[in-house]
Amino acid sequence: MTARPPLPPFTRESAAEKVRLAEDGWNSRDPHQVSLAYSPDSRWRNRAEFFSGREAIVAFLTRKWDRELDYRLIKELWAFGDDRIAVRFAYEWHDDSGNWFRSYGNENWEFDSEGLMRVRFASINDLPIEEGERKYRWPLGRRPDGHPGLSELGL
Repeated sequence: MTARPPLPPFTRESAAEKVRLAEDGWNSRDPHQVSLAYSPDSRWRNRAEFFSGREAIVAFLTRKWDRELDYRLIKELWAFGDDRIAVRFAYEWHDDSGNWFRSYGNENWEFDSEGLMRVRFASINDLPIEEGERKYRWPLGRRPDGHPGLSELGL
């Protein structure tokens, strides 16, 4: 198993770095690559789905990004402890009929000593938006460094 720095115990700076690395990974929309940030037996709750393990993570993310098109995400550090981080996030996407949404939520993360996430609990709500209300317009992939975060966008 390969360590995924930054490692616990977290400081404000290392927790913020971990959050940005997670955001970058999810914005890649590569389920296999994203799954490597999680322990092999990682436990998840995402909305009303409960599952564990990297195979289940890959399957979940594949379904997610097949449905949530042009997905762009911003995460922001909310709180942290020795081996835990809480984030708030918002992402924009559209369905195959062209209906746009902004999904808001919170995640609670717990890490093992190698920096792999062993627990992820996510609560998410979807808000229908018009295309003109979108705030995330960077090219698909990593959010540019100069792009505002959630707080700067008033989200």
